[in-house]
Amino acid sequence: MTIRRASEHDHQVALFRWAELNHKRYPELSALYAIPNAGRRTLRMGASMRAEGLKAGVPDICLPARRGDCGALYIELKAPKGKVSELQRIWLSRLTALGNRAIVCYGWEDARDEIEEYLKLARGT
Repeated sequence: MTIRRASEHDHQVALFRWAELNHKRYPELSALYAIPNAGRRTLRMGASMRAEGLKAGVPDICLPARRGDCGALYIELKAPKGKVSELQRIWLSRLTALGNRAIVCYGWEDARDEIEEYLKLARGT
């Protein structure tokens, strides 16, 4: 499925559709989840979510499956011409330092390919 001129939202929807269709091949995909950091909110809702632990810059997607020496895979998903913010770079570095694989993917196909490669690694201990 090729998406042209699509938003990050469209790419993320396509990735989760792919995951749903492939969870039998890769059972770990049933644990793939989105982190709802993006989007516009009212000031009140934003304050409420921050009080609950929402943090700016956290990657969009997590696959909590141990592979190799990584505890989980975190993906910051961008549209093909998207830009990574400084806060996102900081979070990617932080999560990597904590023993995870944390990457930026440009488009849902890139994310799919990275997930497949990650899942081919030997299971960690």
